[in-house]
Amino acid sequence: MAENEKTQLLSMNPQELGEALRAMGQPAFRAKQLFSWLHQGVPFEQMSNLPRTLREQLRQTCEDNPVRVLETITSKLDGTVKLLYALPDGHVIEGVLMRYKYGNTLCLSTQVGCRMGCAFCASTLDGCARSLTPGEMLGQIICANGVLAAQAREGERSAVGNIVLMGSGEPFDNYDNVVKFLRILRMEGGLCIGMRSVSLSTCGLVPQMLRFADEELPVTLSLSLHAPNDEVRRQLMPVARSYAMDDVLAACRHYIEKTGRRVIFEYALVHGVNAAPEQAVELAARLRGMQCHVNLIPLNSVPERGLRGVSEREVEAFKQALERQHISVTRRREMGDDIEGACGQLRRRYLGQQTHADAHTEG
Repeated sequence: MAENEKTQLLSMNPQELGEALRAMGQPAFRAKQLFSWLHQGVPFEQMSNLPRTLREQLRQTCEDNPVRVLETITSKLDGTVKLLYALPDGHVIEGVLMRYKYGNTLCLSTQVGCRMGCAFCASTLDGCARSLTPGEMLGQIICANGVLAAQAREGERSAVGNIVLMGSGEPFDNYDNVVKFLRILRMEGGLCIGMRSVSLSTCGLVPQMLRFADEELPVTLSLSLHAPNDEVRRQLMPVARSYAMDDVLAACRHYIEKTGRRVIFEYALVHGVNAAPEQAVELAARLRGMQCHVNLIPLNSVPERGLRGVSEREVEAFKQALERQHISVTRRREMGDDIEGACGQLRRRYLGQQTHADAHTEG
């Protein structure tokens, strides 16, 4: 730990909290109390059933939540909230809070940026600065719960009930921290969100996919597929040079067999690259017989990479071609179109503004 760096309590499970408290001369039963307060987002000074001396000691040496909200932008179209978070070391990450009739879903980040290099993703344009800790992932949810509580009208749900690990970063590139985050996430006394309410998106790191199938964490696995064959996939996703599509799909079948959960295939439609109806037929042949669903995503154009979005007519033609092949498919509902809802856009705008401000100050 660097000098003056505070202990990140949210990254600890109750047993680890007990050990930390014993080192402070406190009884182990305080761990359950502290765990509950932390996951409610309560600051140390308001943890009323802890001794005042302990609260002061915690305040001086530990963090209650390593994440704070820098900015929120709420969509006038559907109430979606874009969140910009600050981390203790000055890095920023973002998330998206989506309101549905069945509850609130938070899309959270697992890394600061991403190093996977997918051509259609803004999160990867500046690479990966570092991975997030379990506490920084949990902290995003706690912050979002605070935003919901502040905005809630009578009768509305004021807490996040569903999690999607689809923000910045590749979750399996931060494997150990993500697995610990998931184990803490479902614990009683904390946020207590079950694994069936969690979706994890991966670009297809095969060894980690096979390992994760044995973790007994039956989340919904979403695979960023985006192509009907290896040749097209390599154009869009550098990871395809390391793992062939057959191997990725075999890992998906293994996950389905081990967990009983269907796999979701994310498919970003890119004009002139992967969106032709005949490519839909080729894709269907690869997926036939698998317990799966295809989620079509009309691309947000990425000028930096020369990629164009598709027309509604192209989306519908691709969708119908899959349906004729008896593949379960939907078009992803667009959320937060008016607030830079796509992953990485808000963070890049913020960083650009900071760079401009710094340059202006130096000038």
